[in-house]
Amino acid sequence: MSLTPRLDALRLPSNGRLLARLQGWLQQLSQCFPPRLRNWIAERRPRRVIEVDGTQARVMRDTGGHRQQLGDLALDIRAEQLPGQAAERQRPAWVETLLELPADAVLIRRLRLPAQVRDQLRTVLGYEIDRLTPFSRDDVYFDARILGEQGAGKQLDVELAICRRDQTRGWLEYLRRIEAPADRLTWSGTWAGANLLPPAERPRRRRLGLLINAALGGIALLLVLILLVSPLWQRQQIHQDLENRLRELRGRATEVTRVREELEQARVGSVAVLQRKAEAPRMTDLLRELTDLLPDGTWVQTLNYRDGEVDIRGESTQATALIALLENGPGISNVTFRSPVMQIASSGNERFHIAFDYQRPSP
Repeated sequence: MSLTPRLDALRLPSNGRLLARLQGWLQQLSQCFPPRLRNWIAERRPRRVIEVDGTQARVMRDTGGHRQQLGDLALDIRAEQLPGQAAERQRPAWVETLLELPADAVLIRRLRLPAQVRDQLRTVLGYEIDRLTPFSRDDVYFDARILGEQGAGKQLDVELAICRRDQTRGWLEYLRRIEAPADRLTWSGTWAGANLLPPAERPRRRRLGLLINAALGGIALLLVLILLVSPLWQRQQIHQDLENRLRELRGRATEVTRVREELEQARVGSVAVLQRKAEAPRMTDLLRELTDLLPDGTWVQTLNYRDGEVDIRGESTQATALIALLENGPGISNVTFRSPVMQIASSGNERFHIAFDYQRPSP
């Protein structure tokens, strides 16, 4: 993974996104708690959910995903307050109002966009609504989420949710009039943190008390998390220490094996050298045989020996007869002239260049 995607992942989101992520994280963390503690926390953070069905709606009290019906509403019968609204005002400031549409009132689309629009996804989609849907930007509410990356991180897989404003305008205005404005506009089966309302139309609430309570709740949850994770962390540390020691022992064993193999290779090499030296012919034997084989009137000027091959140069009164004479020598084979025999005008001798193979004669 390159450095740029890592920095993008560490980038702090906006306040709204940060709060939504914090709430989602706390909700996931609460699933690790005992049921009684989880229910107590949920009771301290109730949500008002208005399930819309055309001009009718049900007012629900949601605590940790469990909903209790408080009453019914009709858009054409404008009550001055919501069912249970008076009682809800006595509850903590965690209460938020959700206007929930039926699933068939929301259009869901999957699309791909360049990765550069990640930080301005909502703004970019606002300009693209006319192209992506049969509606104009001013006629719809929308929200989107990033499902993943495609093409080695060059494209984003985005899910877009859209609803028509005229389906919700009456309910939103009604809730604002009775001082219970909708914080979020969602739908049945929505993803976590979805909100079709644009930021400009979301109610501004006093966040100081909310943030203080959130901080205290976060600290409490962090302490509980530490208690839950500490044994696992200690176990992981012990496991890591054992892994490190085992890795060190494996390294030492590998080093011992390597040294042993090097010693064995050195021993084999030494034995091979000694064996080769023992099998190699002695130069004194070669010189004695050449002395015995070469006739009088023959002089060897140079003699070279390499890997069993002998090369001699010299002069002789009968150079052409040397081949037959040398082939009769023990250990000598493959006798050939390396170059033609040349007559020396000044002496009448013949210059020769002969090569042959020589091995130690069998005893």
